[in-house]
Amino acid sequence: MAFPAGFGWGAATSAYQVEGGWDADGKGPSVWDTFTHQGGERVFKNQTGDVACGSYTLWEEDLKCIKQLGLTHYRFSLSWSRLLPDGTTGFINQKGVDYYNKIIDDLLSNGITPVVTLFHFDLPQTLEDQGGWLSETIIESFDKYAQFCFSTFGDRVKQWITINEPNLYALIAYEIGMFPPGVPRVGTGGYQAAHNLIKAHARSWHSYDSLFRKEQKGMVSLSFFSGWVEPADPNSVSDQEAAKRAMAFHLDLFAKPIFVDGDYPEVVKSQIASLSKKQGYPSSRLPEFTEEEKKMIQGTADFFAVQYYTSRLVKHQENKKGEMGFLKDVEVELSTDPSWENVEWLYVVPWGMRKLLKYIKDTYNNPVIYITENGFPHSDPTSLDDTQRWEYFRQTLQELLKAIQLDKINLKVYCVWSLLNNFEWTDGYRVVFGFFHVDFENPARPRVPYSSVKEYAKIIRNNGLE
Repeated sequence: MAFPAGFGWGAATSAYQVEGGWDADGKGPSVWDTFTHQGGERVFKNQTGDVACGSYTLWEEDLKCIKQLGLTHYRFSLSWSRLLPDGTTGFINQKGVDYYNKIIDDLLSNGITPVVTLFHFDLPQTLEDQGGWLSETIIESFDKYAQFCFSTFGDRVKQWITINEPNLYALIAYEIGMFPPGVPRVGTGGYQAAHNLIKAHARSWHSYDSLFRKEQKGMVSLSFFSGWVEPADPNSVSDQEAAKRAMAFHLDLFAKPIFVDGDYPEVVKSQIASLSKKQGYPSSRLPEFTEEEKKMIQGTADFFAVQYYTSRLVKHQENKKGEMGFLKDVEVELSTDPSWENVEWLYVVPWGMRKLLKYIKDTYNNPVIYITENGFPHSDPTSLDDTQRWEYFRQTLQELLKAIQLDKINLKVYCVWSLLNNFEWTDGYRVVFGFFHVDFENPARPRVPYSSVKEYAKIIRNNGLE
């Protein structure tokens, strides 16, 4: 049960979730620093990422974990405000540059490929103060930041992710307001942020393409969050249509402009336009791309990066009252199958990943695919025996093999979330996904392997399942 020769085995982290050192060595504040310091129980027990795993000073310990697993790839993100404290290249924080240079150089000297994310939810606070992702000015700011990173690290980094999960981030940060800046803008904020996220990604891809690609010979994409959906009643035509609509709003809203034709899916445009009209808006709440923007956006990804965790059932739910909100626009109700096991919000549906990969292959012309995150929380984080969790991973890897061998999916890299237990956003340290346990009460933040480390290391060593 072997994976293809040269298959990439990785693990992922993100800057705010592991680094700590929130104000060390000249780092500027990010929106998560501000958000967590404001308190108000928006994060579990008002926990913060001020110290987190302490990776800013304990990188060598992380490297030991990476080597113990035998990873071929390590995905991490750069803290924008550690490199550029006010978000602009007006002042460059050399200590931040040195930190990431060391990570990149250490990985390469150990034969590990760095996969580097430019933006993983931690916007410099100064840029949020100017409107954040709701303001068009962010496009220029992000492009300049991206160019700085390409020119500083691109001689060694060949695999770039511009933006992590823009489809989830736009919704949670700017529609629901669960993530910073913490201000809900139901029915409008998510779409405005999405519009700017797509354009910022496309601009930075073109910058790489025109200024750096010839010499650096790297690849640039962005990572989508995507579950899988099935009709709640497989025999119901309205539920079948609801499932298609859910995928269009969830994944295709971002992927179609970038991978196909520079524009949003027709069903998304018509749904939002029709409901906007009923709600008394003079035009659709979904902004439109100009013809020039469509040309600029189309084809701006060198591979398809996706992050799968779980699946849902969907049924059609007509928005008769014309209510505002993302799910109201999609006109669906989400549910789960009683037979699916769950840990927290994550229902264990390994076959959902195979179906998602097949959908991507069929919809997006058989692209090269990277799975940049996939994981399961521990049901008992205090026990180092996570045999049951490993069983979920084993089932998932079996589905990946079927996808590669039977569906001919062009999958090249698989990254688990996460290398370490870390700060899981609004869940704080309550929910943990790491392959290494971190004692957050101990100032030394020791890393201790869970039992799954041996299992994952064995699979990487054999490049396959027994």
